[in-house]
Amino acid sequence: MLISLAHAAEPAAAQGEPGIMGFLPLIAIFVLFYFMLIRPQMKRAKEQKNMIDAMQKGDEVVAAGGLVGKVVKISDNFVSLEVAENTVVLVQKPTVQVLLPKGTIKENS
Repeated sequence: MLISLAHAAEPAAAQGEPGIMGFLPLIAIFVLFYFMLIRPQMKRAKEQKNMIDAMQKGDEVVAAGGLVGKVVKISDNFVSLEVAENTVVLVQKPTVQVLLPKGTIKENS
């Protein structure tokens, strides 16, 4: 015979399984990802929701795009802001970003 016998290599499992050590880098990356990205974002979202829920008529706020005004009316989804005398603008509640201290608008105008 001209062909020699071929021997099969040992199965991969018999060469040594990595076990949990193979997953350890993935677990570490997930933990870092959670503490550096997911958790702070959830905290900011919770603070924003609490601020929007605590908003009252007469509060001075900054909406998205830098729109500054005094809250005139609050409904379920919208807030009416008085941006100038006799000028009222309707914005969505989630666009309100900052609750200003009382008197901020008069001090800066």
